[in-house]
Amino acid sequence: MGLIAGGAVVLMSLVMWFRFFMWNIEIQSKIPTAARLELERLFDNPKGNEAQLWSYMSTYYHFDDILPGITGTDWWTIALLLLASLPVIVMVGFWLLRPLSSRFIEIAQAAQKVAGGNLDVKLSIIATMPLEVQQLTSDFNSMTRRLQLYEQEVQESSAVLTHELRTPLNAAMGRVRGMLDDVFPANPEQLGLVLHQLEHLNLLVDDLLLLSLAQAGQLPLTKTTFTVKSLLEERIVWFRPHLAAAAREVCVAQLPSMPIHCDRNRVGQVINILLDNYVRYASAAGDLEVEGKAERGGIKLIFSDRGPGLSESELERVFQRFWRQEPSRGRRAGGSGLGLSIALAICTAHGGSIAAHRREGGGIVFEVYLPYS
Repeated sequence: MGLIAGGAVVLMSLVMWFRFFMWNIEIQSKIPTAARLELERLFDNPKGNEAQLWSYMSTYYHFDDILPGITGTDWWTIALLLLASLPVIVMVGFWLLRPLSSRFIEIAQAAQKVAGGNLDVKLSIIATMPLEVQQLTSDFNSMTRRLQLYEQEVQESSAVLTHELRTPLNAAMGRVRGMLDDVFPANPEQLGLVLHQLEHLNLLVDDLLLLSLAQAGQLPLTKTTFTVKSLLEERIVWFRPHLAAAAREVCVAQLPSMPIHCDRNRVGQVINILLDNYVRYASAAGDLEVEGKAERGGIKLIFSDRGPGLSESELERVFQRFWRQEPSRGRRAGGSGLGLSIALAICTAHGGSIAAHRREGGGIVFEVYLPYS
């Protein structure tokens, strides 16, 4: 609309200029040749010839035309131009804005469908629309996609959570009931099996509590100053028996010496999760490569393996709670599926990030960014 109104003002100015130009030609045609030449000379050298110039002007020009300001004729011309241009502005504006208005109506109708629970809505991006509208459409599609993933995650998490809680609880209850019925002897070995199931149940509850606190922005962090190199070396030592059993090594490239101010235990938990994932899924395909880079305001740790990797759709879900690549829910196949979601929660709580992408030549790469403080 601004462009239309600006164009109308420019057009009106041109019309006024053309009117003045034609009026001046008409006046000039009525002035005798000798007087016109003298008038042109006076126009070129007005200083000192004001009286003579005024005499000529008052003789051949209308008195209102030579006074400063806008005359009544000019006001009538402007009024007529406004009356003529307003319908044009409205019609052209309606013609230009109708597709835009229709697009906003489509987005509003799609939003109503989403509010009603239909998350399968997807809007096409029209290249002829303004960039802002295209971006709005893209953001809307991204929002519905994320809502779909969230709804899917909630549905799957509810079913998996029931399974994850019920399995150790039923095992412990069955073992206790067997001891009460004298099916199993009430000895330390049997009690140890019950304790193992209860410990797993307690660990699962702790993990869920961590995720809930992180989602609410209330995850407690005890920050200290340390180097990533020392922490990584410590965690690799802890995993040495598992690495030796798989006949694999963790190859660490040069790490930045700049210390960071983070929660050491939480960051160590992230490293544990990534090392555990490597031992479970990728150790059969080669050694794990770890590299550190100093980035603006923080440090990036890169964990690269040569395992089976993940598809693009799997990469979108790899940080979801309870998601695992295997359809089986057996504990040996990969635990509860909370590890990477916990790693994401810890990194986010520190103001950092964690991302996963496919490695060229096969495998997967995890990139962990942690700020210095």
